[in-house]
Amino acid sequence: MDNTQYFYRRVIFTRQNNQVALVDIDNPEQISPLEDWMGIVVSLADGKHSIAQLVSYLGNQYPSAPANLEATIFSVIERLIDGDMIALSQDKVDLPYYLAAPIEALDIDRAKQLISEEFDSQVH
Repeated sequence: MDNTQYFYRRVIFTRQNNQVALVDIDNPEQISPLEDWMGIVVSLADGKHSIAQLVSYLGNQYPSAPANLEATIFSVIERLIDGDMIALSQDKVDLPYYLAAPIEALDIDRAKQLISEEFDSQVH
């Protein structure tokens, strides 16, 4: 995996009770909790940091980083890509408003309007 690539989320998420979950913007009470590693990566997938920076950041969370940390992170990233929850880019990515923060930090009406406008522009 090219760890110089930037990773960014493609899903709306929530962070409640120390748990990251996917959330349906039309029904914010309906959440799909993510496994811990997946939740960490999704919550950090801001499009401004490379995979190498992610590995370094997570490695610094341990007194002594596990030997398989990088392989674990690569595996998680691949699973998230396969599930279309994150994507990779050679360049930094500016996330749209509705993906830039957890749902609890968003103006839901504004987010829905922007999603609708983006969908309409893709259809036409």
